Amino acid sequence: MPIPIKVIISLMFFFFVATVVTMASSHNTLVPAVQVATAKDAVFNKSKPDHMAKTTAAQSSGQSGIFAYTMDDIDGKPRPLSEFKGQVIMVVNTASFCGNTPQYEGLQTLYEQYRDQGFTILAFPANDFGKQEPGNNKEIAEFCYTKYSLEFPLFSKITVVGDNKHPLYRHLTEETDFTGEITWNFQKFLINRKGDVIARYRPSTKPLTPKIVEDVENALRQT
Repeated sequence: MPIPIKVIISLMFFFFVATVVTMASSHNTLVPAVQVATAKDAVFNKSKPDHMAKTTAAQSSGQSGIFAYTMDDIDGKPRPLSEFKGQVIMVVNTASFCGNTPQYEGLQTLYEQYRDQGFTILAFPANDFGKQEPGNNKEIAEFCYTKYSLEFPLFSKITVVGDNKHPLYRHLTEETDFTGEITWNFQKFLINRKGDVIARYRPSTKPLTPKIVEDVENALRQT
């Protein structure tokens, strides 16, 4: 017996409605998933440390080595290290209440002797050893400028060891020919005009020792 045409039409309409409802339901379950993923990405990006964002921006500019990093100076203003490209650089992690703190005086003298030849010192305060740099940036600056009359660049306090090690120090201690963790305050790296680390000195090595002076002078003679 043939199926009445009305029954066929009713069945077709029922299947059409069911299909539309199923498709709409699938679409609604996908949209929140996309929105959640987007929200997670936004939170992750917002939670990245400032120095990571700055590092990425600097690296995208085509710089390499230490010149790929932008660091906040002691006043909190971003300062690209590419600014010092072409100079001989000494990088040192410092502290205000350490037995090595008087080395600030020798560093200032070394800077005065050779700055006109293209030498500079970049100081990075850190509170990683013996909690000997407990102050904030303003307090550190007041101490350094008042007691030692520093003239070379002084940067904001960072971490130079452990899981929170700043990427600059990750580069210095893991990606150069002078690897190994920083062991104490006033560890020194000497960097040539091309940005290559050419020497590393123990924290106890004073800035005006004959070895450091000789290495600085030799580096300054290189083009």
